[in-house]
Amino acid sequence: MATENKNLSSYDKTTIPNAKNLRFGIVVSEWNEEITEALFQGAHEALLDCGAQKKNLIRWNVPGSFELTFGCKQMIKWHDPDAIIAIGSVIQGETRHFDFVCQATANGIKDLNVQHDVPVIFCVLTDDNMEQARARSGGKHGNKGTEAAIAAIKMAVLGQMD
Repeated sequence: MATENKNLSSYDKTTIPNAKNLRFGIVVSEWNEEITEALFQGAHEALLDCGAQKKNLIRWNVPGSFELTFGCKQMIKWHDPDAIIAIGSVIQGETRHFDFVCQATANGIKDLNVQHDVPVIFCVLTDDNMEQARARSGGKHGNKGTEAAIAAIKMAVLGQMD
């Protein structure tokens, strides 16, 4: 497994650009709320730790991971942030619904990155069970939300190089 023996929350703050003057959108799925709230907390804390100002963090909720693409698209349209973090959690069930939601969400976020000049960071857990999701949202593997925040900062700075 890719995250085995790796804590996703570890980062060297001295290697991260200061986020003081950057604006971030965070779009959070309400589905699997225990997981998405933990991911949001990881992202929020990391952004603040790296200098982002609370007034420059905009959070929107959407019903599920499938709706993240539209939420992020609207965030770009109405708030023009420097980067967006799309937070979701899809847990394998007994049907193929998992496959359709994961594929559509990944492709939708990829399309936003191709179509717009605002980086959209994929922070959607696609786990086999709740135990795996918990391990990646503040458990033994750290918090994928933290990792997404660091990626958002780096990509926002890269986006300003025009």
